[in-house]
Amino acid sequence: MSGHEYDAEERDRVTAPQQDFTMSQVTTGFVILVVGLAITFGVPLLLFG
Repeated sequence: MSGHEYDAEERDRVTAPQQDFTMSQVTTGFVILVVGLAITFGVPLLLFG
């Protein structure tokens, strides 16, 4: 051991549990992805293509 004794509460603690996503959150994320990709690739193609 490193000199620090862990009790049962510290061993069982979960600091960042995964949470379920709602369909609304998935849709919002997808829309943001599409807009970001359009800006990232669309603007340079329009300016330099």
